[in-house]
Amino acid sequence: MREKQGMSENAAGPSIRRQPPTVRLRRLAAELRQLRQAAGLSQEDVAEKTNVNIVTLYRIETAKTKPQLRTLIALLDAYGVTGSSRTDLMALQKEAKQRGWLQSFDADLPDQYTALISLEAEAQQAINYESLFIPGLLQTEDYARAVIRGVLPTATDTEVESFVTARMQRQALLENEAPLRLWAIMDQAALCRTVGGDTVMRAQLAHLIQQAQRPHITIQVIPFSAGAHPGMPGSFILLKFPADDPDVIYIDSMAGDLFLEKETDIQRYNDICEHLRAIALSPNDTAALLTSLRGDH
Repeated sequence: MREKQGMSENAAGPSIRRQPPTVRLRRLAAELRQLRQAAGLSQEDVAEKTNVNIVTLYRIETAKTKPQLRTLIALLDAYGVTGSSRTDLMALQKEAKQRGWLQSFDADLPDQYTALISLEAEAQQAINYESLFIPGLLQTEDYARAVIRGVLPTATDTEVESFVTARMQRQALLENEAPLRLWAIMDQAALCRTVGGDTVMRAQLAHLIQQAQRPHITIQVIPFSAGAHPGMPGSFILLKFPADDPDVIYIDSMAGDLFLEKETDIQRYNDICEHLRAIALSPNDTAALLTSLRGDH
């Protein structure tokens, strides 16, 4: 996946696509929408009652914009929200665009890549299918550097190192006290392409073998013998969040980056994940394949 390997084609320039909302902003939008409905009010009723423009209200309830504090207060007053619920929602509004360690990288990384990292940092589980690359969260530093240089041959040394550093920072999610649960599925083609030379690939395969032994990481490979399969059209990441926050699908293609959140899309990609898991080698057989391939380098 080009983008998740750090390489959106528009990496050198600004993205024209809308950056998706953070998990906190999506949660705030859902809470405000539910509160309005529970109060038995239409958007027109709320607009008349609070003087909040109906277009603004629509954008707030669909997580397209963060409500200003005075707007949020007006809405909470209209819905009769008090006490700890009111305090929690006001705190959520304050944190709605919080992006942590990414702030120091904003000038160097494409908008869509920082959006992916922001969502990934709040996810509980990631299911990542890759057809041509080792998943970014499982790459060694040398493999990542070789991939970035190969995919972006015109990138400067500074840009390459910025991407490499960001990728290594992302991997801290796997080291947390409550780590991200990662289910990585990759086509055998991703393992057979020699990236960075034999030494780099041997170390990368050894790293995969080691990571696969960790309880929160599952690695499966779809062998060439499986023939055609649903993952062949392209790579994707399915992010799952705590509580009632809906899943998000990230897709990267030559045409640009996409974030899918519709229920029908979520269900379709969950079904694809189940199919890929079923046709892939078991984790034990995958480990055996990785060991065999490592011996070939």
